Amino acid sequence: MSLRLDVHDLTVARGGVPILEGLSFGLQAGEVLVLRGPNGSGKTTLLRTIAGLQPPMAGSVSLPPEAIAYGAHADGLKATLTVEENLTFWGKMHATDAVEDALTHFNLSALRSRAAQNLSAGQKRRLGLARLLVAGRPIWLLDEPTVSLDIASVALFAEAVRAHVGAGGAALIATHIDLGLEARVFDVGPFKARHDGPRAAHSAFDEALA
Repeated sequence: MSLRLDVHDLTVARGGVPILEGLSFGLQAGEVLVLRGPNGSGKTTLLRTIAGLQPPMAGSVSLPPEAIAYGAHADGLKATLTVEENLTFWGKMHATDAVEDALTHFNLSALRSRAAQNLSAGQKRRLGLARLLVAGRPIWLLDEPTVSLDIASVALFAEAVRAHVGAGGAALIATHIDLGLEARVFDVGPFKARHDGPRAAHSAFDEALA
């Protein structure tokens, strides 16, 4: 699996108003990049733009959306389908056969026949994350993926990311918690859009472990 995501001089907007500008970074196979910044700083808007769900105001994203699996705040489940049916649906959509692995990895095997609407918040989040394993996409874009997860489930998620990048995938994750992953950190704070003149150039990379 060979890939690279390049973001060049990107400006993203919310409601037509720029909120982040001048963003440039790269992500390649085998890497995890963690987005940091306070609530409302634009991390979700940035991820949506990279995922192709909204256009950039300026700049470019090099990788086509077909390479991306996007995990948002909402779990995106079909409420009346069972756990297994939800994963099978996504497996067929992406022409993959990883349902059993996804059930096992996210500790969902005992819940396979339960309707998604009858799951707890944490179980729904695990099912939503399990879809990543059946999507077969090389780049994961994840927005606060550990919301509603207990400590054990956070560990399951971190291990899934570790296995994904170990197999040549990549992950861009907006999170406030330490997942114990070897990762670079990108702070979006210095790229907050200004409307009172040119902004001085900033470098927001921290090469230490996340």
